Amino acid sequence: MTATTSPARPQGTDVVELIAPDGAAAAISLHGGHLLSWKPAGAAEQLYLSPRSEFAPGKAIRGGVPVIFPQFSDRGTLPRHGFARTLPWELVSSEQGKGDALAVLRLRDSDATRAIWPHAFELELSVRIGGRELDIELACENTGETRFQFTTALHTYLRVADLDAVSVEGLSGLRYFDSVKQAEALQRMDLLLTGEKGVLDLDRIYFGVKERPLLLAEDRRQVVIRQLGFEDAVLWNPGPERCAKLADMPPEGWSEMLCVEAASIGRPIELQAGESWVGRQSLALL
Repeated sequence: MTATTSPARPQGTDVVELIAPDGAAAAISLHGGHLLSWKPAGAAEQLYLSPRSEFAPGKAIRGGVPVIFPQFSDRGTLPRHGFARTLPWELVSSEQGKGDALAVLRLRDSDATRAIWPHAFELELSVRIGGRELDIELACENTGETRFQFTTALHTYLRVADLDAVSVEGLSGLRYFDSVKQAEALQRMDLLLTGEKGVLDLDRIYFGVKERPLLLAEDRRQVVIRQLGFEDAVLWNPGPERCAKLADMPPEGWSEMLCVEAASIGRPIELQAGESWVGRQSLALL
């Protein structure tokens, strides 16, 4: 299995198609090292991908799983969410095993990245599928001679049929920063309801999630979300008003997605020369 040009992706985007022996499938764009699609064995699409994404050089893809590095949002001097999601990545390997399929992509520093972030690094993104599970692993190595810090996230857009029927469980007792209200608060209820019946225009960074599992439920559908190496988690939905202002998303797109992101934001990751860090997000459709 190698990178192919798919007619379904505008602008001739190079896409790696993964198919496991049991029929689980995924598609990964080399533009941004971006997971576009995940279909578990015997199940429908689990990720939201905006039909208005531009798929153009230098532009971020809206939906799927963008790689946020080395800066989350506008918490720094770099472009919003850094540069990894808008650069071309290299395909290292793509293979089918006895019970799964795996692709590995790589991004290294360049003249363009060093012009705005003067550090030598190597990112490696591994995507593994099989059965009803998806593992996304992001590794960063400091290949330079001086230390650096970064914040990062796997900005996972989960597809939903009815946002009003969606809840997220497992956040009770966590402190969070509400980016809409620009204030910190404590999550007192274990169940977070979204949509018109719960929270609209949702943009929260939950701190200290670490290895705590989260459960996204929608009617009979349940997705267990686990993370390792990431300290925090972000929950995001733009709501109708903000969504209407996003040129790369249809006005009703907010009602079809919910972002649950593995992230390290509150305490930046610091790597000395030669050191590495690894973070993983795992999703399982029950």
